Amino acid sequence: MRELGYKRVLFLVHRGQLARQTKKSYEKVFGKSVTMGLVGAGNSDYDADFVFATVQTLNKDEHLLQYIPDHFDAICLDEAHHVPAATYQKIMHHFTPKLWLGMTATPDKRDDNVEGRNVYELFNHQIAYEIRLQQAMEEDLLCPFHYFGITDISIIGDDKNRDFSVLTCDERVKHIVEQANYYGYSGDRVKGLIFCSSIKESEVLSEKMNHTINPATGKYYRTIALNGSASDSEREEAFERLAMYENESDSYTNDNGPLDYILSVEILNEGVDIVEVNQVIMLRPTQSPIVFIQQLGRGLRKADGKEFAVILDFIGNYNNNFMIPIALSGDRTYNKDNIRRYVMEGGKIIPGASTVHFDKVSKQRIFESIDKSTLRLTMLKEKYELLKDRLGRIPSIIDFYNYGEIDPMLFIEYTKESYHSFLKRIEPYYKILFSKEQEEMLAFVSQFLMNGKRPHELIILKSLLEGNQGVIDNMRFKESLEAVGGTYREEDYDSAMNIISLSWLNSKADKTKYDLVEWIDEEEAKERRLKRAKAYAQALVDKQFEKQLKETIEFGLLRYKDNYKEADENNLVLYRKYSRKDVCRILNWEKDDSSTVYGYRYKYGTCPIFVTYNKNEDISSSTNYPDHFINEQLFNWMTRSRVSLESKETQQIIHANENGEKLFLFIKKSDDEGTDFYYMGEVTPVFWQQTSIKNDEGEALPIMNFHLQLKQSVREDLYEYLSK
Repeated sequence: MRELGYKRVLFLVHRGQLARQTKKSYEKVFGKSVTMGLVGAGNSDYDADFVFATVQTLNKDEHLLQYIPDHFDAICLDEAHHVPAATYQKIMHHFTPKLWLGMTATPDKRDDNVEGRNVYELFNHQIAYEIRLQQAMEEDLLCPFHYFGITDISIIGDDKNRDFSVLTCDERVKHIVEQANYYGYSGDRVKGLIFCSSIKESEVLSEKMNHTINPATGKYYRTIALNGSASDSEREEAFERLAMYENESDSYTNDNGPLDYILSVEILNEGVDIVEVNQVIMLRPTQSPIVFIQQLGRGLRKADGKEFAVILDFIGNYNNNFMIPIALSGDRTYNKDNIRRYVMEGGKIIPGASTVHFDKVSKQRIFESIDKSTLRLTMLKEKYELLKDRLGRIPSIIDFYNYGEIDPMLFIEYTKESYHSFLKRIEPYYKILFSKEQEEMLAFVSQFLMNGKRPHELIILKSLLEGNQGVIDNMRFKESLEAVGGTYREEDYDSAMNIISLSWLNSKADKTKYDLVEWIDEEEAKERRLKRAKAYAQALVDKQFEKQLKETIEFGLLRYKDNYKEADENNLVLYRKYSRKDVCRILNWEKDDSSTVYGYRYKYGTCPIFVTYNKNEDISSSTNYPDHFINEQLFNWMTRSRVSLESKETQQIIHANENGEKLFLFIKKSDDEGTDFYYMGEVTPVFWQQTSIKNDEGEALPIMNFHLQLKQSVREDLYEYLSK
């Protein structure tokens, strides 16, 4: 306001306490240079330069009509996600300031797609500034915090029919108190907030804690349950008691002395400014990353004598546990591999002095929640609508990338086709139609190439699309590949040509699905030159198709740059995930033999080995191989049964190194992770012996046991995740 030179400013909030707090903050900046006043809660300072008012007061005509429409130069709206409400709209329709400034931590709401309810639309889709938790921590705007994901007692879960007494049983109260005391706080005494799942839970827990000794003081805890029925004065008194210094309490009673904790459900989520809070305890399931950050954020205001805040999250058997790492990381892609990585990396999630820790059981509960989370159309539509509302138009694939929203690969995974197919299914205003050939082309790029795991085919299609003559040779391809950080090899070029020509497709289903796709001229391809096929050229006449194909290719190249650029000499990135189909393509196999690879296959001088670390319980005895890590650099692996020391594949594996051939190890924890495996790098057999394994009938079958030495020791967090 000072920089813009506005003389008359209205600051609109939804509670009188916030109006008073905000006025104090402005007085620190402006001093006596402007007059400041309150409107509401018995105050009527209409003529002040800066007016701080509650929406409940100002929307009444007796107050609103004190002002002509252009009285204020600027109007600031706190908690601006509430502005679609009729009370706010009446005020907004009355005034005509030079600037409307809305501030909110939750602009994305479930009803944003309803006409008149979209906050972004009400502010003309203009975002002046946006900051999220990670950036705020980087810029030292918030107090550092130490987050601890703690196992809640085992009987706490999503079962709606459970006895309420479970939530407030003595065992749980004891567990909460022990953990709160163990992890502590920063400052002279605890000043904490406890978020519960229901009002009744908050009231009963408060009562029980008030009859529980605080180990730090040897006296009973002093707590209060504060919920929606509390008046402004009751809330303000509770906040003051929580912030109170211990030595201020000499003349106070139990009813108005210091508080150790305030227990609540959600009234503390927003509009609360108690800078002294040094411990936040979460006792409810995480239903929304936004609410999680709101509640965590209650402890992140800086204050004298407060070096850090302690966040204790009691994690039960909840289906939505996967939202915890999403909230902490700020990652909105909902990509399962990203979420797992955040849990594994822990403290690396948050910049600066803050830390994140999950105990062993809570970590396992989160991994199980990630595995069980399903790709529901309702969730995809919700995430799609959020970005659409923000932009005020149908978003492109690149928009999702630029805004860090949901990973567009999830749209592709859901439709088994393309983003175009997703839009046709869910967007009533999407009227674009393509021919069957064009739809197959988009689906081919989306299904096989858009993941960015190898850039070669994308570069070819992009070059053929952009070149006037639609012609490319290996030298031009080499230049384009090196421009994105790739290394040129003849065999990769030939393999990419094989993919683009569709000769690589092997299954009847794929050949039928992409029967009409034709990218390159077959005669030119025989001379190792690439020329745009007539069908491809004809498809590009449609500018909407050209635009969508360009965006799909561009997204794939951006994904390559972010995730797969640091590839080894085999075009694979250590610890990234690949499917059998990906590996067949990237290792330059002539055909897609992914459906017959199973556990491993020796072909073209390469042998990818795929291991599911935790086998399903219903697996047959003869395939229940005891594969496991011996240590961080040695892996115990079993071949398929009925393989002996004299078998051809055994001898190939033993002599792979001396024959200039390569063995690759890929591992996933369980089938719940899907079809992708972590690439663990090249391996070398250092020990082998023939042994036996029994089938379901008890017959002993020959099998080879190998110890495979990894080229690099397994990264510590991944080793722990896979093996424990």
